[in-house]
Amino acid sequence: MSLNALIPVFALMTSLLASVIIFSIAEQRYRWRTTVNLVAAFVKLGLVIVMAWGVFHGEEYRMSFAMMPGVNFILKADALSVMFAGLSAVLWLLTTVYAVGYLEDSPNRSRFFGFFSLCVASTMGIALAGNLFTFFLFYEMLTLSTYPLVVHRGTPAALRAGRNYIIYTLTGGAVLLLAIAWLHGIGGDLEFQRRGHFLGSDPAIHGSLIVIFILLIAGLGVKTALFPLHGWLPQAMVAPAPVSALLHAVAVVKAGAFGIVRVVYNIYGIEFSAGLGLLEPLAWLAAFTILYGSVRALWQTDLKRRLAFSTISQVSYILLGVTLLGPVGTVGGLVHLLHQGIMKITLFFCAGNYAETLGVHRVDQLDGVGPRMPATSLAFTIGAFGMIGTPPLAGFITKWTLGEGALAAGMAWAIPVLLLSSLLNAAYFLPVVYRLWFRPAAADWPAERRWGRLETHAWLFWPPVITALMTVGVGVLASMPFSPLSWAQLIAGREYLP
Repeated sequence: MSLNALIPVFALMTSLLASVIIFSIAEQRYRWRTTVNLVAAFVKLGLVIVMAWGVFHGEEYRMSFAMMPGVNFILKADALSVMFAGLSAVLWLLTTVYAVGYLEDSPNRSRFFGFFSLCVASTMGIALAGNLFTFFLFYEMLTLSTYPLVVHRGTPAALRAGRNYIIYTLTGGAVLLLAIAWLHGIGGDLEFQRRGHFLGSDPAIHGSLIVIFILLIAGLGVKTALFPLHGWLPQAMVAPAPVSALLHAVAVVKAGAFGIVRVVYNIYGIEFSAGLGLLEPLAWLAAFTILYGSVRALWQTDLKRRLAFSTISQVSYILLGVTLLGPVGTVGGLVHLLHQGIMKITLFFCAGNYAETLGVHRVDQLDGVGPRMPATSLAFTIGAFGMIGTPPLAGFITKWTLGEGALAAGMAWAIPVLLLSSLLNAAYFLPVVYRLWFRPAAADWPAERRWGRLETHAWLFWPPVITALMTVGVGVLASMPFSPLSWAQLIAGREYLP
């Protein structure tokens, strides 16, 4: 087996091995646990960079072996998988740093970080899966590894949220398995490939393929938090802030959206999907979810719940881009896969900082927090304006590209959806920013702990500062090589066009 074939395996095993080691580390040996976490995160990031460089230059990274007759376990790196793997690797590193500070005095840290590493391994497996069977294995592994993180605190609210989460996701997994098995009966072991498998297929199977497509979208739509399958997500906000950040930015909701992208482009094929009339209903569902999530966010007084409904809205931009038939819409949807992750993790990091440093959880408790925690509040402001779509930030690049894609595809009705969504984004984010900077403090803050010149613990301070700078950088430098926008254009040009 060649070295190129082993690199995806090494990238996956990095997190799996880290989880095994962390589970075995005694609770009080926090330095060892932190070292294992950070070394594994840096190694994984390095391996992903190697694969990205190789894929850009036409190298092939693929490993396959038979699990059973007619079913293969396949890991491979293409431009799309490297994009998702890169998001996972970068944000895992930053979330690991953040979680070390966030859980400094908490019990059961070895258990938390062990499952945390399993969660990241699952996400990496989803990114590098080469067929639906391999994708499904890691997709369900993600469900099982995130459940202990959701219920980590063990409170009645956490257990209730975990029960709701597991019911939703296992039901979605069962529907997904049914669809994959049915599809296997029609087409065999379908590896992800350019333009899909069914272009020019026998019209006699098209009826079955339509039903299977609906089942696939339903199964994947649970983790994507598509309406009306979104109910688990706001409840899961009882989880610790690093878990919330991971759920929203890369792990769960992005895994569902990534799966839908794979189905549309690499199993059915964009042309075949459009020919069956499957994309327009999905576009309308995505548009409704965008507006629904934004409207629900308006009425949330808990900051993390407001961000959760924002995620329900924002992730559907990815699906809207997928359904805008044409390369420009594809670029808009794919670039939002990264942009939304960077912006949303910034917001959740900041929400966690407010909670841990000042005991602030509700929007109406944020009055005057800006001068008390200026760096965190500036990072939150940048993330919020990015979500609104203010130039030159990451969100503006997404919305501008999606608007161009809608016009190019002759789907001008999507333009008012994008504009109305941006207005709603402003309506639920700007009041938070106003309270941070322009309202007097409503109460005395808790007695200050000493962190030198920093406003909070250094492990909590730097991750949102870095991701806020990334939110600015990927917008300002969007035209540079290897930017998210340039990589999305590479994917559209290399893999999805005739």
